[in-house]
Amino acid sequence: MNKATFSAFIAGLFFSFGLLLSGMANPEKVLGFLDLFGAWDPSLMLVMGGAIAVGLPAFALAKKRQTAVLGGPIQLPGKRALDKRLILGSLAFGIGWGLAGFCPGPGIVASGALEPGALVFAVAMIAGMLGFRMLERRTG
Repeated sequence: MNKATFSAFIAGLFFSFGLLLSGMANPEKVLGFLDLFGAWDPSLMLVMGGAIAVGLPAFALAKKRQTAVLGGPIQLPGKRALDKRLILGSLAFGIGWGLAGFCPGPGIVASGALEPGALVFAVAMIAGMLGFRMLERRTG
């Protein structure tokens, strides 16, 4: 196993443990956070705050560099405009998150625990990605 693969594995392992520890892989906790007008559970705000606290300096540093720590190129998104595709994709993501209580990372982590709802979510997510790819080939 090369350094990049090993690093990706370790990063994914820490990410999945963080998702489990924070409760992000628990759909009831996530849905409680999204239920603003019911029994709202604000505890995931700390998770978001922690992610922002780590992400902001990391992106600021990445913008100043040409290569990653392991030597690969740094590829940050260049597009900044809001367009129809971004807005519709964001709506689909948010609706799916609100209905299932999972977003991609936590859904995959919970699938690893063979949670039935997460497995259904993962299959639906993969079907959506394949459907999008097929649509892109037809229209692109």
